[in-house]
Amino acid sequence: MTASGTGGPAKTARRLARCALLAAVAAVVVLLTALGGGGVLILVSGLAGLALSAVGIWWFLAHRGPLRLLGALLAVAAPAAVLTLYVVGGVWLNALVALALWGVALFCSRSALRRPEEDGGGVMRGVPAARPEKAVLIMNPKSGGGKVEQFGLVERAEELGARVILLDPSADTDVTELARRAVAEGADLLGVAGGDGTQALVAAVAAEHDLPFLVISAGTRNHFAMDLGLDRTDPSTCLNALTDGEELRVDLGSVSGRAFVNTVSFGVYADVIHHPEYRDAKAGTALDALPDLLQGGEGDRVDAVVDGTVLDAQQALLVSNNPYATPDPLSADPARRPRLDGGELGVIGVRVEGAMQAAELAVRGTQAAALNVLTARRVEVTCDNGDGALSVAVDGEALVLPAPVVCVLRPHALRVLVPRDRPGTTPPRPPLDWRRITELAFPTHHRPPRSGA
Repeated sequence: MTASGTGGPAKTARRLARCALLAAVAAVVVLLTALGGGGVLILVSGLAGLALSAVGIWWFLAHRGPLRLLGALLAVAAPAAVLTLYVVGGVWLNALVALALWGVALFCSRSALRRPEEDGGGVMRGVPAARPEKAVLIMNPKSGGGKVEQFGLVERAEELGARVILLDPSADTDVTELARRAVAEGADLLGVAGGDGTQALVAAVAAEHDLPFLVISAGTRNHFAMDLGLDRTDPSTCLNALTDGEELRVDLGSVSGRAFVNTVSFGVYADVIHHPEYRDAKAGTALDALPDLLQGGEGDRVDAVVDGTVLDAQQALLVSNNPYATPDPLSADPARRPRLDGGELGVIGVRVEGAMQAAELAVRGTQAAALNVLTARRVEVTCDNGDGALSVAVDGEALVLPAPVVCVLRPHALRVLVPRDRPGTTPPRPPLDWRRITELAFPTHHRPPRSGA
């Protein structure tokens, strides 16, 4: 009889792992066969082009005037020059084939690593939830460019028996007080159609009273909704949870006593969004402010103690409610958290002192000295700016908090009601581990010792 785990997905994983190794070796062979005609050129010029492009981007962001213009030109010209060199040197075909083979190797390796875990162990699982009888939903009509009206959220929610509180865009409304009043009047569920900052404020009230919380993806970016697996293209589908939902227990972050569902940012990003003109001209404001912030003129460096580990003079610090799957800031993959119930904060610190460190960050990614990636239970942030206060961005909202600012996590504090059908619920991409790939491709079988006669 075949032992459990030796057939089906295990065999497929073994084939994929072997395919990944074969494609990776083939990519190296293609480069080696071109050594006489420029194989070394492919490797060296490719890395040099990547590094020079990163230097150009650094000059563009960290300087003004002629050096900014030079940086923009270098960022574009470096990769273009590498491509030209490949064509002139007659090695473009080798480079193209090697790149294609490497792509096959990456695809097969990630597929092989994912196969044995097809039971969905990497996905948050909910439990059946009772239908709420007195749901109260707070909706911001301006959020997301008017998604509340665009998708008919008020009408749809009221058809499903929910009471809707529509915020007045012209008034400064205390949504926390609205949520508390709804609870006092007997609400058995609180929900929000709005941005992540508003989501966090109402979520804190729901967690305080141990009530279910409904997320409606009507904000601009909807990071919290994305990591819950909700449909961000049609926020009305989130309302299906009112009649056919399940409940997740997720963690809730706290920064100096204020709840957050996504991130708390310190340093460059927090300083940029504190500029009054940022809301109306995000890109222009950032480009105008970044030289002072990155070069240490206007911006404050922050120091952090991350569960005993000291990170000093960071230009940017990001603390997240659970870690991101891809902490590399230069990665092309969308930033998302595969789980929201892991009980740990994610911490990403960046300290780039000049063009050379920017180049190292581009080439080495998470292994670069300029990038610190950690997880923690507690993060304490301070800043030697003399006024005892820190500029902080909490779920994208600009705040000023007294130092030290302490970030912690409340594990499983929030009950989130979600629809059973969540299109974004997919297993997280496994980290690339070539040692594990080799073990899958060529498993070692240990036979049990024979019993004596």
